[in-house]
Amino acid sequence: MKITLIFVGKTEDDFIKVGIEKYVSRLSHYIKLEIVEIKNIKAPKSIAKENLKSLEYEQVEKCLANDDTVYLFDENGKEYSSIGFSDFIKKSMVNSIKNLVFIVGGAYGFSEKLEKRANGKISLSKMTFTHQMVRLIIVEQIYRAFTIINNEPYHHN
Repeated sequence: MKITLIFVGKTEDDFIKVGIEKYVSRLSHYIKLEIVEIKNIKAPKSIAKENLKSLEYEQVEKCLANDDTVYLFDENGKEYSSIGFSDFIKKSMVNSIKNLVFIVGGAYGFSEKLEKRANGKISLSKMTFTHQMVRLIIVEQIYRAFTIINNEPYHHN
């Protein structure tokens, strides 16, 4: 199985880039991980949010294959504990999912088309995080999931 992370916009903060690189490096022992950053759409402030979300969807859609299994990180998604998320990853591997894709959308969320395309939504917390911070949290949680799956001493109950 491969995991692809699609982020709308660039990772800007250096400390977040360093953190992401740390966990991506660690994950290379377990799985092939790809990070795709979709360029932010430079649109006038007068553009409707739905139009902006549609433009972002067009960019994201170019990165998806028909057989990809897609989950959106969204505040209204299913919440997992770290162990629950590791079970989710493990089940994805057991079910022979070829490419598990996680998407972090733009500031206004996802278009209706992308929500229909997705297999589900995942929430990191009821709290709100910056889109920059979410990237690091997601990569760390994927790493944590693999250490749990492999019964390694990273996660403590």
